[in-house]
Amino acid sequence: MSRHTPKAALVPSDFFDAGSAREILSRTVLLDKDDKVEYISLPEFSAQLVYSLSSDLPELYHVLKAIPGISEHNRIVASYGDGVLSLAIAQGENLLLANVFEAADFTTAEYFLFMAVRKLQLNPEVSTVHFLTELSDEEEMSLYRYFKSVEQP
Repeated sequence: MSRHTPKAALVPSDFFDAGSAREILSRTVLLDKDDKVEYISLPEFSAQLVYSLSSDLPELYHVLKAIPGISEHNRIVASYGDGVLSLAIAQGENLLLANVFEAADFTTAEYFLFMAVRKLQLNPEVSTVHFLTELSDEEEMSLYRYFKSVEQP
């Protein structure tokens, strides 16, 4: 089970201290005083995913876990729901981006996706975007205008 939440951050293991997890997360997102902060290790990325939820793992965890299963050089994995885009991008074995974006609608989520791909200087015309959430036909066709392929469950 997972949950779309903007309250998540990926922290390199070398800079992570479990006792400071709340402070680390509060540097990147606004926490409520009753937010419970947890973390989970992602050794394949030498990182810790720090997040605030009451029970479920953040969707960003599942997005990150999907990256190693993709054989292409440019690995773009996304998930959109509840007004949150969870996005991870790797090139070869190098994780380039893992982030969550608040996006009120799918058009805004696309904007963040395209902005990230452009900033990382990836060519979408030779890249496949893998969505973990189901897309409407309209959303899928919109992505096909830019990406070589769109994969979804």
